[in-house]
Amino acid sequence: MKLMFASDIHGSYTACKLMMNRFAEEGAERLFLLGDLLYHGPRNDLPSGYAPKDVIKLLNENKDKILCVRGNCEAEVDQMVLEFPVLAEYAMLFLEGKQIFVTHGHKYNTSNPPLIGKGDVLVHGHTHIQTVDTSNDFVYINPGSVSLPKENNECSYMIYEDGTFYIKTLNDKTVQFEYCIKG
Repeated sequence: MKLMFASDIHGSYTACKLMMNRFAEEGAERLFLLGDLLYHGPRNDLPSGYAPKDVIKLLNENKDKILCVRGNCEAEVDQMVLEFPVLAEYAMLFLEGKQIFVTHGHKYNTSNPPLIGKGDVLVHGHTHIQTVDTSNDFVYINPGSVSLPKENNECSYMIYEDGTFYIKTLNDKTVQFEYCIKG
């Protein structure tokens, strides 16, 4: 199984289009969006190519391949225009015998972790910073942001394949971080 994870589009059609191109090139079965799809929020500048209506159209064209959790910028009105569920606070996956807790990161994060076991994985966006952290009982992975990276990160996304998570740059698919969950 091959999955792609991406976070924090923030209404950038430019970033969303490139993300969807990478999704097709990677040949992933599903695209897991980690929230903050349409709006830039009060703490962020407008991203390059800000066009939420175009992002809506592009995402809806791929609705059968998208799984999503709610970000802190999602509202009920977003569910009225997006044709796939966007209001779940979290989702749980089970891969290679590990629980993968997927959320945006504004509620559940390393400061307020969900109830997960030793060696399980917390995946979230929200900070816009690529991270693989194994210093807790659980592993924390953040794919960064496809549109508004912070702390000198590049725009990025993540691939899961054959027990390994790969965080890659959006522009050229260079691997930034890698983590294998196989025991």
